[in-house]
Amino acid sequence: MIRRLSDLIARNRAGSREVVPSVCTTQPEVLSASLLLARDQETLLLVEATSNQVNQFGGYTGMTPVDFRRRLEVMAQRLEVDPAQIVLGGDHLGPQVWRRQGAEAAMSAACEMVRAYVQAGFRKIHLDCSEACAGDPEPLPQALCAQRAARLAAECEAAAPNPNSLAYVIGTEVPRPGGALGEEEVLRPTRPEDAREVIELHREAFARIAPAAWERVVALVVQPGVEFSPQHVTHYDPAQVGALETALQGHPQMCFEAHSTDYQRPRALAAIAAKHFAILKVGPGLTDAFRSALYRLDGLAADGAPPGGPGELARTLEQLMVGDDRHWREHYRGTAQEVSRLRHHSYADRIRYYWPQPAAQQAVAALYARIDAAGWPPYVLRDLFPEQVLERAEALREIAAGAAQALVLASVQDALMPYFRTRHS
Repeated sequence: MIRRLSDLIARNRAGSREVVPSVCTTQPEVLSASLLLARDQETLLLVEATSNQVNQFGGYTGMTPVDFRRRLEVMAQRLEVDPAQIVLGGDHLGPQVWRRQGAEAAMSAACEMVRAYVQAGFRKIHLDCSEACAGDPEPLPQALCAQRAARLAAECEAAAPNPNSLAYVIGTEVPRPGGALGEEEVLRPTRPEDAREVIELHREAFARIAPAAWERVVALVVQPGVEFSPQHVTHYDPAQVGALETALQGHPQMCFEAHSTDYQRPRALAAIAAKHFAILKVGPGLTDAFRSALYRLDGLAADGAPPGGPGELARTLEQLMVGDDRHWREHYRGTAQEVSRLRHHSYADRIRYYWPQPAAQQAVAALYARIDAAGWPPYVLRDLFPEQVLERAEALREIAAGAAQALVLASVQDALMPYFRTRHS
């Protein structure tokens, strides 16, 4: 698996513009749609979990690294996806979860976490020690970030049955991960000289602490000038990026990794790939496609279907979000009407945290039943879904639980497909 990733990076560095999509989500239908698309495209897929989502204590999903791997394996087996097409990754692995503690306590927990990831079979490890812990200077000096990352790499090397099976990613993007650009922030692409400095500082730290691991560093996370806030998408502008790719000179095994590429136009993804970004991360853009498809179906009238009627799903989610606002209250600002709209339609897609709740699951199942019972014909559905989604949904009917779920899976695949087509765009 790692050899296939390294080969893809080499082809990208040679000018192919190939990328591997990095899907960062725990939503089952989004993962299923992504795995099926990778299977059909006969290409590699990165599936990643963050340190907040999954860690040795369960994270906010309640899953340890072993839990996540086992769930994905069961899903891949059910969908008949070749395991060799899937690379498991850990994203932003560092002391962030425990940063309110002192540095040593936070780093000890981070060491335990990366060992758990590696022992569970995660192979692509993003080492991110960029956030300050209690008592640290702010911003954290780059040399200290690199030293801590090298310490985590040494833990990974010691924990791995075969260290050669690992691939490391270093660095981080600015601003904070996950679509966090605020109204007051100005997005600036990484300068080549800054990228070179990060590489050199990490090389020096690895040489002291984890020398063998440096050969397995395959990517550097930098900012190509793409981001999204709850209400706005910053689209890629090649004129702002300049000669960023020159920072990789002298490091033929390395590529760039781009985060928060959600909602970028297909031609932008191809242009980013041409700058040697061989790993493109996407998450909320896929769960938003899932939500959007469900809401379109939710708006259909239910002629001849069981009781329920249009809008039931949206009303259920509204009740859940208003009743428990911890996942969105710090992210959305504005009038009551604006915040209400953001809860459901924001690019940040904070609604994704509510889909696992039993009431939401029941509402989705009821929606699927209503739509399937109504038997909406294509001449109606074409007003809601583009032709390529309707066509893809037909191909998914044998795998999906019904016509409605097939439309939802197809909508997610439609959002992900541009990542597989960068070399043809």
